[in-house]
Amino acid sequence: MASNPDLVQYICDQCSQAGEVTAKKMFGDYTLYCNGKVVGLICDNAFFVKPTEQGRKLLRSEEMRPPYDGAKPYFFIEDIDDRDYLSSLVKTTADALPAPKRKK
Repeated sequence: MASNPDLVQYICDQCSQAGEVTAKKMFGDYTLYCNGKVVGLICDNAFFVKPTEQGRKLLRSEEMRPPYDGAKPYFFIEDIDDRDYLSSLVKTTADALPAPKRKK
């Protein structure tokens, strides 16, 4: 089941204090980027953030789920209505991840 584009835009808006937050459609669902780094996924109308130790410290409750069949578990984020919380989590996750590899 593909994610609702309105929900995807809402999540991007909620995370907007983290920096440049964008979503790119991939295979019917979405990849969430912050400042050019992949920080999460929106699959089947659910929000998932890449697990990092720094992000783990900010979680209100830790629930790990795979965003799709065969995927590694990500942090499942149920509360998408708290803008400060989501922005902080996304920014912290982006800061903890390595820079994307340059394409040749």
